[in-house]
Amino acid sequence: MATRLKAAATVVAVGAMVAACGGGPQSGGGKISGDAIKLGVITDLSGVYSELAGENAAEAVRMAVDDFKARHSDDAVTQNIEVSQADHQNKPEIANTAAREMYDRDGVDAIFDVPTSSAALAIATVAGQQKKMYFNIGAATTELTGAQCNAYTYHYAYDTYMLAHGTGTTVTEQGAKNWYIIYPDYAFGQDMNKSFTEAIEGAGGKVGVADPTPFPNDNFSTFMTKAPGLNPKPDVLGVMQAGGDLVNVVKQYNEFGLKDKGVGLAVGLMFDTDIASIGVESLAGTLYTTAWFWNMDAKSREWADKFKERTGKRPTFDHAANYSAATQYLEAVQRAGTDDADAVREELDGTEFEDFFARNGKFRAEDHRVVHDSYLVKVKEPDQVKEDFDFTEMVKTIPADEAFREPTGCDMG
Repeated sequence: MATRLKAAATVVAVGAMVAACGGGPQSGGGKISGDAIKLGVITDLSGVYSELAGENAAEAVRMAVDDFKARHSDDAVTQNIEVSQADHQNKPEIANTAAREMYDRDGVDAIFDVPTSSAALAIATVAGQQKKMYFNIGAATTELTGAQCNAYTYHYAYDTYMLAHGTGTTVTEQGAKNWYIIYPDYAFGQDMNKSFTEAIEGAGGKVGVADPTPFPNDNFSTFMTKAPGLNPKPDVLGVMQAGGDLVNVVKQYNEFGLKDKGVGLAVGLMFDTDIASIGVESLAGTLYTTAWFWNMDAKSREWADKFKERTGKRPTFDHAANYSAATQYLEAVQRAGTDDADAVREELDGTEFEDFFARNGKFRAEDHRVVHDSYLVKVKEPDQVKEDFDFTEMVKTIPADEAFREPTGCDMG
């Protein structure tokens, strides 16, 4: 069946539809391995991505578990659902070990989050080998749905194609034809450079120079002094760093006065936590592409308010997507009546859904890219900010069928 479920407008409505189809497990005899569903969150708890993901990524998954149990009550496939977490320290070898321990020793059924593309690719490899579920939220490399795809890995929130073909295309079409790109020298940055170069050239622009930078890094002065002296001088500095590295780049961009020297700023990936750290005054008017932002409409704000009540903070799109993915996984287990990975995959593949995070969402069976609407936005002017974290202004919605590339290079085997 190409499409298994067309959900209503909210996560709660998803549960209502499941109940309407029979009120609980539909197949699999209620078989739950170890008498518990076990979810693992592997994230950056202490480094450059700890604010945008980190502890609150795990808390978002716990929220999804609590809401699932409340929604289904006695009809739930099980009320015994556990969440564990680990710090990968942005190192693929540590991520590999953490994933193997979760799957093998702890009996984890599905892993979530994993910012840092090199770590995500390592965990995807383990998931494929172990035939266990993995929902990538925090990493952006398109390799997860390309040459390194596998049947047990789903790429949920965003990727470099989405970012580049929103921001790179628009900024180039607005007149920034000559680019200087700096990117972190690991899988994410390399893929961002490739995707942005393709988008820029497709819009009639050119990347004159693209320089790799160490990761993580707190000193970008070499690149700041280099930019205005390039020939031709770039119209824009394309910054592909994220998290704490992005904060350092933008602060040094301002310290070196590149804007006054005629070099504009384009940001490949940005979260509200980054804007809070840098300061809205330094970023006002900056265009970027995002998968979601907390106050884009009433449905998003409602969930964000619940998240703030629980954590004391506003969510990033990483937090929102972790909640959404954990919910979709648990609902698939509920429909299947089992946490067997192959049965759950059968429930997910081709499923259409909609919730506060993913609008026009679909689990694409061909490559396990989860497609949904994305958004071209800009940072508000300081006098437009009405409350904490009210940084983002909608420019346009990019429909799901345009936001992500077509299936490319993926062989599920």
